[in-house]
Amino acid sequence: MLVSFCVIAYNEEKAIKSLFSDIKAQDYPHEKMEVILVNAMSTDKTRELMEKFAEENKDFRRVCVLDNQKKIQAAGWNVAIKASAGDIIMRIDAHTMIPNDFVSKNVECIIGGEDVSGGPRPNIAEDDTPWRHTLLLAESSMFGSSIAPYRKSHRKTYVKSIFHGAYRREVFDKAGMFDERLGRTEDNEMHYRIRKAGYRICYNPEIVSYQNIRNSWGEMLKQKYGNGYWIGLTLGICFRCFSFYHFVPLLFVLALIGTGVLAAFGFIFPIVTLGTVYILINLLMSILAIKGQKKYWQYFLLPVIFSSLHIAYGFGTLVGIIKMPFWRKRGKKNDDKITSLEE
Repeated sequence: MLVSFCVIAYNEEKAIKSLFSDIKAQDYPHEKMEVILVNAMSTDKTRELMEKFAEENKDFRRVCVLDNQKKIQAAGWNVAIKASAGDIIMRIDAHTMIPNDFVSKNVECIIGGEDVSGGPRPNIAEDDTPWRHTLLLAESSMFGSSIAPYRKSHRKTYVKSIFHGAYRREVFDKAGMFDERLGRTEDNEMHYRIRKAGYRICYNPEIVSYQNIRNSWGEMLKQKYGNGYWIGLTLGICFRCFSFYHFVPLLFVLALIGTGVLAAFGFIFPIVTLGTVYILINLLMSILAIKGQKKYWQYFLLPVIFSSLHIAYGFGTLVGIIKMPFWRKRGKKNDDKITSLEE
């Protein structure tokens, strides 16, 4: 089967070199692979590196370098899918590492009858310093990242969404393309439509890819805020895209606000109770996160990191929900303008 291996990148000159090495090391026959690289108008050397890869690797069926003028990720995936010719289309983030059997394992799963395949995506850190390792523990913990049970599952199962998925071409033919109105939630909405179209998303623990964590605490907070923000906005388009666990940080932030208001009027018991319960759970999860790890003093900051990530995510969701009606209205005006121009 012909595989279209798609990578979308924006200013990823550092990370993409490693990914290119992983692509070249794939044990799936290169003559049965096309590599589609989409540059989101990067301002660094990302496109130059893509062109160099295309020039130096003629053993693949083809290597195609394209531009995503709109920059947003959903538009980039659509550019790649439209340009692809493969029976199987794979989506990979630029700051990813994959083992040499990544493509072949996905192909094996699809040939076995699955429509969409993927697997666990453990987090890794670029540098093994005490501080980076602390951030890695925070991101890798279910308490800091996600309580979705399948993320750490060791058995094959069917799920609502997947990281770095491989898709039969017919899936996009029937379910449609990515919604270019969306930012970081485009995969949630796409996977919802895929499931609604009657296809199943297979989680296979043998298919592994690795994701580099953000380089600093500030970048992690920015990422969490953005993730929450886009969840809030996307509720106006597809509220069924999400599960309950996506809104746990929002509930925490709302509880903080609510009990804070009560405390201002003299009712301090609710906020004391909330704070005590949360601190105990936070400390317990921090202890579990460092269990069996090397001991660094930076680990004492884990409870603070956890709470900051929860607040950033929940506050982002709250802001997104507040802005959502205005965002939808602006999007409708743009759609109407496009329709009038087409007529």
